[in-house]
Amino acid sequence: MPLITSPGPLRRQRGFLNPNIAKFIGLSILGLAIAGALLVVYALIFINPRLPSLDLITDYRPKVPLRIWSEDKVLLGEFGEEKRSLVKLDDIPADMKNAVLAIEDYRFYQHGGIDYIGIARALAADVLRGSASQGASTITMQVARNVFLTKEKTISRKLYEVLLANKIENALTKDQILEVYMNQIYLGQRAFGFAAAARTYFGKDLKDVTLAEAAMLAGLPKAPSAYNPIVNPKRAHIRQQYILQRMLDVGFITQAQYDQAAKEELKVRAPGSQYTVHAEYVNEMVRQMVYAQYKEDTYTQGFNVYTTVNAADQQAAYLAVRKGVMDYDRRHGYRGPEETVELPSNAEERAAAIDDVMDDHPDNDDILAAVVVAAGPKQIDAVLRSGDKITIKGDALRFVANALSEKAKKEVRIQPGSLVRVMQDAKQNWQIVQLPQVEAALVSVVPQDGSIRALVGGFDFTQNNFNHVTQAWRQPGSTFKPFIYSAALEKGFAPASIVNDAPVSYPAGPGQPNWEPKDDETPAGPMTVRTALQKSVNLVAIRTLDNIGVPYAKDFITATYGFDPDKVPPYLPMALGAGQTNPLQLSAAYSVFANGGYRIQPYLISRITDARGKELSKADPLVVGSGAPRVMAERNSYMMTNLLKSVAQRGTGARSNSIGRTDLAGKTGTTNEAFDGWFAGYQRTLATVVWMGYDQPKSLGGMEFGAQLALPIWTDYMAKALKGVPQFDQPVPDGIRFIDGEPYYDNFTPENGLVTNVGVTVVDAISNFFGWTPSQSPSSPAGGQPMPNAPGTQSGSPPPAPSSPGARAPNEASRRFLESTNQGH
Repeated sequence: MPLITSPGPLRRQRGFLNPNIAKFIGLSILGLAIAGALLVVYALIFINPRLPSLDLITDYRPKVPLRIWSEDKVLLGEFGEEKRSLVKLDDIPADMKNAVLAIEDYRFYQHGGIDYIGIARALAADVLRGSASQGASTITMQVARNVFLTKEKTISRKLYEVLLANKIENALTKDQILEVYMNQIYLGQRAFGFAAAARTYFGKDLKDVTLAEAAMLAGLPKAPSAYNPIVNPKRAHIRQQYILQRMLDVGFITQAQYDQAAKEELKVRAPGSQYTVHAEYVNEMVRQMVYAQYKEDTYTQGFNVYTTVNAADQQAAYLAVRKGVMDYDRRHGYRGPEETVELPSNAEERAAAIDDVMDDHPDNDDILAAVVVAAGPKQIDAVLRSGDKITIKGDALRFVANALSEKAKKEVRIQPGSLVRVMQDAKQNWQIVQLPQVEAALVSVVPQDGSIRALVGGFDFTQNNFNHVTQAWRQPGSTFKPFIYSAALEKGFAPASIVNDAPVSYPAGPGQPNWEPKDDETPAGPMTVRTALQKSVNLVAIRTLDNIGVPYAKDFITATYGFDPDKVPPYLPMALGAGQTNPLQLSAAYSVFANGGYRIQPYLISRITDARGKELSKADPLVVGSGAPRVMAERNSYMMTNLLKSVAQRGTGARSNSIGRTDLAGKTGTTNEAFDGWFAGYQRTLATVVWMGYDQPKSLGGMEFGAQLALPIWTDYMAKALKGVPQFDQPVPDGIRFIDGEPYYDNFTPENGLVTNVGVTVVDAISNFFGWTPSQSPSSPAGGQPMPNAPGTQSGSPPPAPSSPGARAPNEASRRFLESTNQGH
């Protein structure tokens, strides 16, 4: 039987696949073709008709926040859910565009919206890696997704994206598409678009970013949270370096540019420090005014509001107010820790306890929260929110020495677990401070047109958003006296007129005790109006008002200076500032002195534009010499400035001499029981008012006056605001005549109609001449009735200043009075 051998392996015919495999591949291709065709039919029939209109990008108007600027183009603040600044493509630096193209879509200008080469490359890379590691979305597809679609990963959404990308490519140019992308993409920290991101992360305009900064910004679109240079600086740096390498590989930069950018050290802004100027009260005022006109569009239409505020002056005002308040607070002692908690011995639990208590006590600018971990009479160790440990010792503990004593009350004692406030002094040494309870405000106005140069409505907006500049109606105290004397000038008074500083009593009403106003100093007898204003003497102001008549004075003051008639009482205490005003209104009133007698209206917004720069509105202020009404004779303004310069140089405002100018004028004010401290003053180019007090009125202290409370803030601010401003020497206007160095109206001179004295008898003059102090004086003649139960009001003056040229001493005043009586005046 023949052997049966098995056949050898079948020989495969060259050039042909196994029929089964070939059949499988053929069927697969056919299936894919059919599926593709069905997708195309589905897309054309069901998706294409439903594609959204391209109006959103052909007429691109994204949500852009309200943005507020200073007059010198410094960004003060923003309001809106999305931070975005619209920029044209031509205004975007080439490095910024190239960085984005290199990492997101370097073939952007070659493909038609769908980069098939890019898709193939991404698929190949994904197959090699065994995972979906590369995407293939073009910039056009990202625009379609970001503007119109969600980020869900479904086939239908991808089809929408592809079809929309094709539609966008047919409707817009490449440059238009890239411009939309650069303005629309989300980049973290509520920033949309690269212009907003440049300001958010680096605090600069997009046109000013460096190549290294552009590369870091370009890394954000992929994952804003993962590559955020504030939150994840290390990962952001790694991606930045990769983008720089990518720019080099595709030829967008040279090797030298790469080397320089790769080594550049970037300075990223800290959280919460986006704005370089503290203008929170200004921003809120602007927001309210814009909202009143534009309602909800305020936060989405990209309005740019240009204020009259000067950035440097605003920051100087903010710092001056904070320093003045902190100085006052330090004078009045330490009140104790804000809170004291138990600190566990376990390190992790202790750290958690510190974090918990910190959450309830946020930092306040440079005033930081700290938890004490060790305390003794000579040293305190504490931990900051950042986790950094600090040590406080030596003179820095003097302020809290009593709180470190074993005898300290529990609520005041500093011990481990106490939450305290710390800040660094000029030498970077840590010291314990406290958040103040007192408030202060400052407003500075240009007298020639009313533009507000600086406005600080309180110590800290986040702590108290009540705007004391516009909302706090308080008694002005002795800052009101100049308006009384201004009215008196029109009734024949002059700086050399003599008024008796002596006790006086006015009937108050049936069954009520007489009103007997007081001064801080012992009555000094007859003195000139100049001396009385320098020393802020109450009794002289009251006698002057009584002489000219309360109804006349009220009408003159309200009509001339713009005070609300219903807030100026028709009683003699008006002379002591018993009415009500606010710092903004008072600044406008003092502007009349400063500008030569014109009424101006303070204003804050100079113009408003839309997101593309089109002007929507523009201020039309009343300007001296062009629309501002004259409300007072120029000679009255000159005379009052002459008097108020005496106050600033030799009277209660003498601290202003520290600025080193002779063209400053102003007046201190302290209300009854020191509830309010004021200083209102001006130079020709700025009228500035400062106030200090408690929201719930209470005494600021028995030894506190406007000269100690408000004037230091005023001088700190004005010294910076007037730096470089030339000295102004006011020319003598028509209608003024000088006699013995004193100014007079030419129709009210010692020989013709001048009110030479008020309330002065021959006995008073002789007594004063020989240095005697009169014990009493007759009640004032009629001319005004005191306010029922009106309290005495403090003058707000420190010890009397020495006499000066033009400010006659009492004995000299008496001599002049005797001469006038012999002449029949």
